[in-house]
Amino acid sequence: MDLAVLIELETEVWEALRSGDAERDARMLASDFLGVYPSGFADRSEHSRQLANGPTVADYEIHEPRLMMLSEDDVLLCYRADWHRFIAGGRGPGESMYISSLWSRRSGQWLNVFSQDTPTTT
Repeated sequence: MDLAVLIELETEVWEALRSGDAERDARMLASDFLGVYPSGFADRSEHSRQLANGPTVADYEIHEPRLMMLSEDDVLLCYRADWHRFIAGGRGPGESMYISSLWSRRSGQWLNVFSQDTPTTT
């Protein structure tokens, strides 16, 4: 797996959050997806449900991506994301977090099966 391809996959999830497209978001996540966030655990439907009222992200940037090949069909992408929440009237304050995102190839399709967000301390 090429790092650029994996970043494209991850970007699809971010773009779903930026555009408020719950269907696009769900298509990128495995049916058994698990998210681990400061607010707790989330499955695929909970992750997509956050878009029920539209976008949650105003903009984002992916920095310092690192790729770890776990197998031919399982790849871990870790990176820092700098982003702004979408709030009524525009863009909220900037936030930063480290993200670990596990992608697995299932029936020829790459799906996000696990994601963990860790807010930065700086």
